Amino acid sequence: MKKIYFVISFVCMVSFSGCKKYIDVNNDPNRPIDVKESLILPPVQMLISQNINAAGDGNLSIVLQQYVQVIALNQVAPNFGTYLMYNIDMDGDWNNVYVRTLNNLILLNTKATTNGNYKYAAIAKILTAYCLGYATDAWGDIPYSQAFKGVENANPVYDTQQQVYTQIQQLLDQGIEDVNKNAGLSPGGDDFMYSGDMAKWKKLAYTLKARYYMHLTKAPGTTAAAQAQLALTALTNGMQSNADDCKIAFSGAAGGENPWQQNFLPASTLVLANTFVDGFKTRNDPRLSKMIAPAKETGLYTGRESGLDNIGSLESYSIPAAFYAGANANNYLVNYTEALFLKAEATNIISGATAAQPFYQDGVRKHMEKVGVGGSDIDAYLLSRGTLNSSNALRLIIEEKFIANFLNAENFADWRRTGFPALTKVKNAISDIPRRVLYPNTEITANPQPQQKAKLTDRLWWDAN
Repeated sequence: MKKIYFVISFVCMVSFSGCKKYIDVNNDPNRPIDVKESLILPPVQMLISQNINAAGDGNLSIVLQQYVQVIALNQVAPNFGTYLMYNIDMDGDWNNVYVRTLNNLILLNTKATTNGNYKYAAIAKILTAYCLGYATDAWGDIPYSQAFKGVENANPVYDTQQQVYTQIQQLLDQGIEDVNKNAGLSPGGDDFMYSGDMAKWKKLAYTLKARYYMHLTKAPGTTAAAQAQLALTALTNGMQSNADDCKIAFSGAAGGENPWQQNFLPASTLVLANTFVDGFKTRNDPRLSKMIAPAKETGLYTGRESGLDNIGSLESYSIPAAFYAGANANNYLVNYTEALFLKAEATNIISGATAAQPFYQDGVRKHMEKVGVGGSDIDAYLLSRGTLNSSNALRLIIEEKFIANFLNAENFADWRRTGFPALTKVKNAISDIPRRVLYPNTEITANPQPQQKAKLTDRLWWDAN
């Protein structure tokens, strides 16, 4: 955390120094201190896409995909896939979230609010809520309310996860209020996610509100019915079509490749896990060829079993197909189909499986349409999956949501809170399947807190038994 405060304090010292001559002499026009909102937003959005959502120079998102057995390492055990982790392994990810992303979002919000540019302030608040949700769902208790205060508080105590969830909802509400003000400069091409379409930002905020309400269906002091009703209310203003997906497009040119394409380059040891690949074959799922590439060596759809004692040929395993991991593929952060499956799950809680059926089916249909599956194949697949009932509804909803949220960290949250899809620990596992990640060594050294003793198998506040 100290790195955060060093950056802020440095800016403050330069900005408020009384020695004008010194500032004049050392004013580098190529490294301006006062940066416009339109110059802060694009790199922050790319950081979220590259280094948080897809772990471009970190581990966390990829580790979470190993925990839910979507990605496997073509390495000899033990490794991340068999639940080996050291605190130092999370140093880069904490830096990505706090120093590189949240720090800049706080600065963007402050600047935009001061200047009356409330559309930028809205985006900053919504993305701050998104990043806080990602962080707290990985680590649990985290610093926020006492953080980002410079030298005033270089060692902030951690907020409880319950407090963080309250702050997430407040940020989303404030973001929606800022959108409604419709005042100040308007983002355009500098907004890589929605090109300044504030109606879509508002839909995203409401969809995220529903997401975080549903995370708390089993949290202490809450009821599933109350959380489901809050989610359904939010979703009336949430995403309405695949066109509302929150994503970043990539050109595919050198330096402009989709981050998942980079993660699965031949130089990497990442491949798809057999648990995930075999599920498509078991279901006779027409999305198999749309989402998964056949192994180059055999032409077969083959995943690797996690935890093996040997290394196989990378070309004997499948990786994601071009729709998700092509050089010019979109990187999806939040999907419209998530809104549909949230509505199906919440409706099932409030009104039962029959009422949830149309939302569940629409979620499957809209995802299949997005990846390019034809109508007759969709109908046949839905027929084969059967009808929701009281005993299978949650399982089927989350299984299909899991597929539609391919490569998304949200799947790890869903598995922990619902138990679906059903997973067993991998071969050569050194513990039960983790339910969180470790606090980083840099934070333990710079800002020691009692929560940092948590183990991988410890449950978060909302992850009730």
